[in-house]
Amino acid sequence: MSSPIWEVVSFRGSKKSDDIFNALKNVPLFEDLNPKELKEIEKIIHRREYKKGEPIFRMGDPGLGMYIIIRGAVNIVEETETGKSHILAVLNDGAFFGDLALLDEAPRSASAIADDNCDILGFFRPDFLNLLYRRPELGIKILFALAKIIGERLRRTNEQLAKLEQK
Repeated sequence: MSSPIWEVVSFRGSKKSDDIFNALKNVPLFEDLNPKELKEIEKIIHRREYKKGEPIFRMGDPGLGMYIIIRGAVNIVEETETGKSHILAVLNDGAFFGDLALLDEAPRSASAIADDNCDILGFFRPDFLNLLYRRPELGIKILFALAKIIGERLRRTNEQLAKLEQK
């Protein structure tokens, strides 16, 4: 994804590179990757800073990819047609969100708004699809990790629904 507001991470051997490498290895999507594979992901990760109150994406926008918070806080917000909003979650350093957009470009179900000045990494669908074609074994590792994450979320949702039905 080429956009002047996103820069490709290219801080090899610097403190920022170490921070990014450590952030990636702590994201469940990438935790089973070896250092060489993480370096491959680092090559296609984009970095951007957001100011407090700036939207990362809006509810209804097409899903372009997932985001990882290096520093800061992000509110996940449901917005109504009447202009009211409801905070669904507050995410902090190390959290990731928007990962379903790696699978499809369905509209975002909520907005993500910087609650603080943030340093964010973006892993975008076109780069991921390109990786799948270039390095299928690496892409498949990521797909299986994504399936595991989605499966765990579905299990937790089912448990919460079962508890609500019991009340």
